[in-house]
Amino acid sequence: MHDEHDRLAGQWALVTGASSGLGADFARELAARGADLVLVARREERLRSLAGELTAAHGIRVHLIPMDLAVPGAAAHLVEQLDDLGVAPDLLINNAGAGTFAAFHDTPWSRLESLIQLDVVALTELTRLLAGEMVARGRGRILQVASISAYQPTPGYAAYAAAKAYVLSFGEAFGHELRGTGVTLTVVSPGVTATEFMDTAGHRLSWFDRALMMESATAARAGIRALLEGRDSVVLGPINAFDTWAMRFLPRRWATAIADLTMRVGAS
Repeated sequence: MHDEHDRLAGQWALVTGASSGLGADFARELAARGADLVLVARREERLRSLAGELTAAHGIRVHLIPMDLAVPGAAAHLVEQLDDLGVAPDLLINNAGAGTFAAFHDTPWSRLESLIQLDVVALTELTRLLAGEMVARGRGRILQVASISAYQPTPGYAAYAAAKAYVLSFGEAFGHELRGTGVTLTVVSPGVTATEFMDTAGHRLSWFDRALMMESATAARAGIRALLEGRDSVVLGPINAFDTWAMRFLPRRWATAIADLTMRVGAS
């Protein structure tokens, strides 16, 4: 039994990108603490499988909303569906995201546009729509999933790293605005994690990636712990935390060159 079992009993948590990887493991962590769940992702069959697993293990309520948040207007449509269900989320886990590993000028605009819509626009709109309700109730917790790539320009992931830098900056700023409202916002920045992300992005794992890789369940547990502790911003993993701290002392062009070298190792 989880040491914090039932801590979130009776509370609703909305998890985006819940069909696999970190999203599914965030859902497992929340369910273990007694939270009821609304799971959002494109792949309905994956959502149904996860819902069956969690209801059987924890006896919680689970709603599924199959949806592609990369479609413009999807966040507002999602909130309409929550209203129809009579669910006002106490926790928002903004996990859905996508990346692409390629030269920026060779990447089809449709893929870049989808990345920005999902990683930046949908996250911002969903936060805007639900945070106001949380503030009005005087309670709530928001988790924004950034990345260690938010801390340095990353050739090969130019748009993705920039999108995650936005998530980090936006989350830290808005989290400060929320002080005293009863609502907290935590930004969590994972490094290389054992999920489908690299395959989907087209990035082969290097020895360097494998050496630093964190299990998805471990990262999700640390992220939910940071959320429940009300922390502002957390980099997952001691080596990642040191690297992101050290980068601030380097000239920006050096940080970019180091990121480029690291990415070339992954592309070779």
